[in-house]
Amino acid sequence: METLEEAISLVNSNPYGNGTSIFTASGRTARKYRHEVEVGQVGINIPIPVPLPFFSFTGWKGSFYGDLHAYGKQAVRFYTETKTVTERWFQGEDSEGANLTIKLE
Repeated sequence: METLEEAISLVNSNPYGNGTSIFTASGRTARKYRHEVEVGQVGINIPIPVPLPFFSFTGWKGSFYGDLHAYGKQAVRFYTETKTVTERWFQGEDSEGANLTIKLE
């Protein structure tokens, strides 16, 4: 490609949207590319944009399968509720071992 605009147009004209990479020393070019390409994963100065295990993997356009972009940690957050439980257990007089409870009297 001769220009950044041509590269973005090439990526966006593809019916699939898994991922793409760009190699550049320009932060401005990298920012423009990452915001304007229509793909699920963008690699900047890396050859293959592979998600780390704690990121969701998802494609766009014809590469997407299913009805939600929810995989991995994001899916767990979507389908679950957070609950905080604070407990205190009292041991009876006949328990074995050290008594590590706090006595409140």
